[in-house]
Amino acid sequence: MDYKVVFAALETVCEDNISILCGPSDLPYGAVARRLVTCMREIQEHGRVLKPVVAGFTAVFHHYDFDAQTPGNGYRTLAKVLLSCLLHIIHKGRYIASNYNGAFFRADHNASEMEAYCSALCQLRALLHLAQQLINDNGYGQLYSLEDGDLSRRFVREYSSMHKACFYGRCLGFQFSPTLRPFLQTIVISMVTYGETYSKQQSGLGLAALSLLTSGKYVIDPELRGAEFERITQNLDMQFWKSFWNLTESGLIAGFSRIASYPVQVNFTLTVPPVTLHLPLASDPSLTATVSPPIAHWGPGPVHMRLISHELREGQESEELLAYSRSDPPPITASHLPWVQKQPRSPWLLIHFHGGGFVAQTSRSHENYLRSWSKELSVPILSVDYSLSPEAPFPRALEECYYAYCWALKNCHLLGSTAECVCLAGDSAGGNLCITVSMKAICSGIRVPDGMMVAYPATLLTTDASPSRLLTLIDPLLPLGVLTKCINAYAGADTQTVQTALGSGSLSALGRDTAALLSDLTQGASNWIQSFLDPMRATGGARSLPAAQMGSPGGATRGTPADVAATNREGHRDYPEGFEPLRSECLAFVRPTSCPIIRNPFVSPLLAPDSLLRGLPPVHIVASALDALLDDSVSFAKKLRVMGQPVHLTVVEDLPHGFLSLYQLAKETDVAADICVEQMRTIFQQANLRKRPKLGETSPRETSPSTSQSG
Repeated sequence: MDYKVVFAALETVCEDNISILCGPSDLPYGAVARRLVTCMREIQEHGRVLKPVVAGFTAVFHHYDFDAQTPGNGYRTLAKVLLSCLLHIIHKGRYIASNYNGAFFRADHNASEMEAYCSALCQLRALLHLAQQLINDNGYGQLYSLEDGDLSRRFVREYSSMHKACFYGRCLGFQFSPTLRPFLQTIVISMVTYGETYSKQQSGLGLAALSLLTSGKYVIDPELRGAEFERITQNLDMQFWKSFWNLTESGLIAGFSRIASYPVQVNFTLTVPPVTLHLPLASDPSLTATVSPPIAHWGPGPVHMRLISHELREGQESEELLAYSRSDPPPITASHLPWVQKQPRSPWLLIHFHGGGFVAQTSRSHENYLRSWSKELSVPILSVDYSLSPEAPFPRALEECYYAYCWALKNCHLLGSTAECVCLAGDSAGGNLCITVSMKAICSGIRVPDGMMVAYPATLLTTDASPSRLLTLIDPLLPLGVLTKCINAYAGADTQTVQTALGSGSLSALGRDTAALLSDLTQGASNWIQSFLDPMRATGGARSLPAAQMGSPGGATRGTPADVAATNREGHRDYPEGFEPLRSECLAFVRPTSCPIIRNPFVSPLLAPDSLLRGLPPVHIVASALDALLDDSVSFAKKLRVMGQPVHLTVVEDLPHGFLSLYQLAKETDVAADICVEQMRTIFQQANLRKRPKLGETSPRETSPSTSQSG
């Protein structure tokens, strides 16, 4: 979109509203009119300052792209998010100007909406100012300044004190695809309700499941929802996040997911004992390399996996494979059904490492899209359930994933594959593990995979500042406070003991917690009814807000001169004169990611020397323009390209981090998942071409899946 047109429209809307609202004194809603005039003048001021800032970004942000055909980096994203906010303001402003005198015009509601977006615009102005500092201080074309610790410390301190609740209330998800916003609202309300229960030391799946249907008071009062979500994301501990994210593992939610996903003929879990493996060296197959089982932290232990296959293939029904099954009795395979025809082994094998910030979830949470992949690619999939942090910090997960990869190469005949072409796939933390497993294979001298598809990978597990990471101040799915907790847990800096969530799937828990949820709904309804009886509300007066929300619209407080002076003395904030972003009264504590382990190349592959990355197979990265980790993908892709390594980057639009987990929820997420499938298909097909035998030899391509199959 043309930013000049957007800013011109904003100026016109502001002038029109101010002119109308400052008109004849007999207009209704006098107090609301004054609120709107004040708000529109603030928006107008922000717009006039931001227009040259966006113009400056537009002139240079193409220098930070991967290439001319792949526009995408954090500077582009910040400008896009700002323009998206302005478009919402323009739309709302036009509505107010056209309907202000209408009989059904909700004056207080529309004023609150405009005030919320005004607060969001103020905070985005602060983010763009920080991004300007990054451009000035970073090297040409560099998205990260890995040597300048002061920039990163400033970034963390700003996150700790800046007001963020406005982005989780009325403005929630404004930057994402419209079809995803109802889902994001459900997630946020569920998290807030779950967090309220968590703080009261209540437990059980019942309240968690019912909270997905929303809790009344947080639907009715967006400001309360935003303030509570800000508190949760800033200061609740890792145990809360593990238990909330693992709700997707519950029988109820997993059952719904299975009903909605593609049926498969093979889907069961395996436990592989810790046995030393011997694999041939890639350079000389007559020699072998020894692969030890995982030993970090507590010694040798088994590795858990899940095998998914749309079709039953040779080997998958063998007694040898079923002996590894974790279920008791062993699963009944489709081979016992008379109408199921067993297929030959596939020449392809897909090995998957799931996301979850290294701290949560298993393959069960990702079954939905894995089933689809198995069908679309006609390939068996082995998904690894590696041990999670903080109980199992680095390098346990990496050791288990590497061992699973080696075991799969050696035992591919049991998985329904000949493993002529092997692809690794993973999202977020799983993408990190795909890269580092390949690095370990290079170092060990064994066969490397034929390629990898990594979706929005975490390649730099630090709090180093980049333009896209500024989005962690507004992102409902990946706030900086949560990101740093995951990083510290994986690095071993957070060694707290995390208890398993209680009451999974228990009907008694459902009954116990229903009363608590009904209490919330009753309180919310009571507040809603009271709003009509409140004379202050009826006359457009100030709303009654919790103490944490007093100060300014959206539950924020503007810095006093003394506050600003104090923070300036600390030397971490120097905004233009006359401007100060909104400050939160609920300050965040962000533990610095200062543990030396995070700069280990097998933790942060973006920091790996060329010698460890040289020899990587083709890397296909699928990133999102609105992901806070976008710059991780762009920077890693640029690093590989400079080295001459084969790399391909795709940037999808309007989707958040973790879009694969949102598969089938929106058309946009389905399209992004299809892109991932096509990248994996390309890896397999290119590997087939590289391994095409000489004339007279049997070609493995003769048994490969059809290339005309739709993605």
